[in-house]
Amino acid sequence: MAVSPFQSKKFMVPFSLFWFVWISAHQLALYKMGLDWFTALTDSVVSNTLLIWGTWLVFTILRYYLPRKEGIFNLFLLVIVLTAAWFFAKTFIMNAIYPKNSVYMQIRNTTLPLRIGIAFLINGCVTMFAYAYYNWQEKAEADKQKTEAEKLTREAELFKLRQQLQPHFLFNALNSINALISIKPDEARKMVQQLSEFLRTTLKKEEKQWLKLDEELHSLQLYLDIEKVRFGNRLTTRIEADVDALTMQLPALLLQPLVENAIKFGLYDTTEPTQISIRAMAENNELKVVVENPFDAETSPAKKGTGFGLSSVQRRLFLLFGRNELLQTETKENIFITTVMIPQPQTINEEVQQ
Repeated sequence: MAVSPFQSKKFMVPFSLFWFVWISAHQLALYKMGLDWFTALTDSVVSNTLLIWGTWLVFTILRYYLPRKEGIFNLFLLVIVLTAAWFFAKTFIMNAIYPKNSVYMQIRNTTLPLRIGIAFLINGCVTMFAYAYYNWQEKAEADKQKTEAEKLTREAELFKLRQQLQPHFLFNALNSINALISIKPDEARKMVQQLSEFLRTTLKKEEKQWLKLDEELHSLQLYLDIEKVRFGNRLTTRIEADVDALTMQLPALLLQPLVENAIKFGLYDTTEPTQISIRAMAENNELKVVVENPFDAETSPAKKGTGFGLSSVQRRLFLLFGRNELLQTETKENIFITTVMIPQPQTINEEVQQ
């Protein structure tokens, strides 16, 4: 339900000031026409008190009933009814107070058309203002609900994307554990422990939207330890991070699909040792992460490097920042390079405020 402006001090202060000035001006005008101060004050107070009551009535009516375009004519009828009610109520009250005051009656009759016109104008202005105010409030509420709905949709999609990553990795890890149980039980046991620690760490992060890079790298190292058990000496990694970059933030679990993608297209089609390189640095107040992996151009074309892992990261970045250029890929000879730029939360807030 719309909120009445009479509940706001920002509205009541200028509203009260306007009517105080208007009542004083009304009284002064009647005094200049020949009425004594008290009679002029009485007429002004009665007349304008009725108009103030009409103003409150208009805001109350439109608070509960706001006509659409086809019902605008009803506002015109409302102004006519209010003006007529004001005229008859004022006439009845003033006749009861000054039934035999010939000077007052003469001035009242002389100024009657002008006063009816002013009352109609005031009622009309008040009605249009109330209509515009409640329309603005209704639109603001609709925009707020739309924004909240879009936010919930984005959060639901982000949650879905995060959940899609875990089963994919978990199934691979469990299959590897199953293969190791009979031939290398010690390594299988180690992998179970690492998997348990990794899942416990990532589950704790589900409630946290942002993490510092050093925290994310810790989780990433747990993931890489598991993958190294799977692939043995075939997989080596190199992680480099500038000191300034370690304290910068990024969405939780953003790096894992990048590295998983690099491992998939760097090791699955070859038996040769493969090194995955991960570099992080601060650049223009953004966190830049570069992941590099070799690939065999004959068995694993570069275009395959844009699988679910990269598309999910790109979608997450778009949902968070509304930008599509934050993730870029390129190839140099037989090296596939993935670069992701991550704006920092304080930078985002500053842009919103501006």
